[in-house]
Amino acid sequence: MKIRCTYLHKLQYRCYLIFLSLLIVCLLKFVYVKVTVKNSLFIEPYGITAGASRNQAHKNIDCSAIYKLDPVAIGKALEIRRKEVITLEDESIVSLASDCQRYIVLRGYANIPISSEERLFPLAYSLVVHKDAHMVERMLRAIYMPHNIYCIHYDQKSSRSFIAAMENLSKCFPNVFVASKLESVQYAHITRLKADLNCLSDLLQSAVRWKYVINMCGQDFPLRSNFELVWELKQLQGANMLETSRPSELKKQRFSFQHELKAVSFEYQKLPVKTAHPKDPPPHGIEMFIGSAYFILSRDFVRHVSQSPVARDFLSWSADTYSPDEHFWASLVRLPGVPGGVPRSSPDITDLMSKTRLVKWSYLEGALYPSCTGAHLRSVCVYGAAELRWLLQYGHWFANKFDPKVDPVLITCLEEKLEEKQRHWVDLQSK
Repeated sequence: MKIRCTYLHKLQYRCYLIFLSLLIVCLLKFVYVKVTVKNSLFIEPYGITAGASRNQAHKNIDCSAIYKLDPVAIGKALEIRRKEVITLEDESIVSLASDCQRYIVLRGYANIPISSEERLFPLAYSLVVHKDAHMVERMLRAIYMPHNIYCIHYDQKSSRSFIAAMENLSKCFPNVFVASKLESVQYAHITRLKADLNCLSDLLQSAVRWKYVINMCGQDFPLRSNFELVWELKQLQGANMLETSRPSELKKQRFSFQHELKAVSFEYQKLPVKTAHPKDPPPHGIEMFIGSAYFILSRDFVRHVSQSPVARDFLSWSADTYSPDEHFWASLVRLPGVPGGVPRSSPDITDLMSKTRLVKWSYLEGALYPSCTGAHLRSVCVYGAAELRWLLQYGHWFANKFDPKVDPVLITCLEEKLEEKQRHWVDLQSK
C-alpha cells in the first residue's frame, strides 16, 4: 500500500511538472505575440476602409507634409518603416475578391471620377505578374478606369493562391481578363516577351478600341492620374514611347551568341546562359537597338507587328538570345515605315528620356538622381517615402520598384495623391 501511494505521488508530481511547463510555454508565446503585434504594422491599401475610419497607421500619415519634405512627417514615415510591416496575404485577396459587389464598394471602384475626354481615349494594359497579389490589386486599382481594358498574365509557376487571386479579380470586372495563353516565365528568357505578346494579341481582339497599350509588372506603380496620362499621350500624336539605343560591345554579347536555358544556383532557378556558338545576323537586315522591357505602344504599331512577317522572323531569331524583350521592341520601332516609328538616324532614347519607367540604379545615384531612401534590390532602388515629391515631379509616367514591406507609406501616399489629382482635373474640366 505504501509503495502504491509513493508511485501515485510521483505520478502526480510529474503531471504537475508537465502542466507547469505547458503553462510557461503558453505565457511565453502570449508575451511574444503581444510584443510582435506591438512592434508590427498592418498596412491596408488606401481606401480599403472607405466609409469607416482608417486604421491608426494611416491616420499618422500626412502625405501632403511628406510631399513638402516636412522633416517631422518624414521622421514619422521612417518610424513606421522600422516596424515589421504586415501586408495582405494572397489568400486575403482571394477572399476579398470572392464577393465582387462588396469588393467593388469597399475599394471605391464605383466612385472613380472620369471625364468625357478620357472616355474617348481608352487605354489598354498588359500586366505580367507572378507574386504578391496585394501589390497587383493595388496597382490595378490605381490604374483602373471602367472604359479601359486590362489583360493579366500570371506565371504558370505562380502559387495556387496567387492564381486564384488573379482569377477572382478578373471576374469582378467586365474589362479585366486573364490572358488566353499563359507562359511559364523564366528571367531574361523569350517567355517573358511572349507573355506580353500573348496579352497584346488578346487586347487587339477585344471590343475596346484602345489608343495605346502599356505594360507593367508587379512592382510598378503609376505616377500620373489617368486624366494626366491621357493628356500626355495625346501629345505623342501616334508616336510610340520606349527606350531605343545603340548597344555597347558588352550588350552585343546578348544577341551575338546563342544562349541556353540552364539551372542556376540562385534565386531565378533558370537563366539563359551564353554558349560558344555565334548567331547568324538578324533577319531582314534589322539593325539592333536595345532598351528595356517596358513600352507604351500605339494600337497601329501593335497591329502592324502582329501582322508583320519581319517581326515574326525577328521573334523566332530572338528565341535563343539573352533578355530579348530588351531588344525586340527597341529594334522594331526603328524599322522604316512602322507606325509611330523612330528613324534609325535619330539619337538614342535613354531611360531618362523615355517616360515609360523611372528606375534608380545604385551606381548612378548622386550623378543623375538623388540617393535612394528605401533599399536596393539587384542595384535597383526600392523607393522610400522621402522620394514621393521627386517621383511625382520628375516627369515620368510610371516607376519601378515599389514594395510595401520596404516602405508602406510611399505607396499609400501615391494612391492618395493620384486620387486627389484625378478628382481635381475632372472637376476642373466639368466647370
